[in-house]
Amino acid sequence: MLFYLAGVINAFLGLYVVIEGRAFLSADTVRWLALFFFAFAAVDFWFPSVLKKKWHEAQAKLDAQRRAAGDK
Repeated sequence: MLFYLAGVINAFLGLYVVIEGRAFLSADTVRWLALFFFAFAAVDFWFPSVLKKKWHEAQAKLDAQRRAAGDK
């Protein structure tokens, strides 16, 4: 849940830089900062699915080991 919150915050910061940053930053700096924030927002929304997948794989492996130990 915290990853999603961080993603929303990064997306808002990216939008802020794009909208308001032009007034006091150079165009190149705005571009790099916006790319930075939007990239981290994307990672924040992608990473929980990777963690969930790894968790399910680990749980399935653990269950298989428990079943194999119980069969002996």
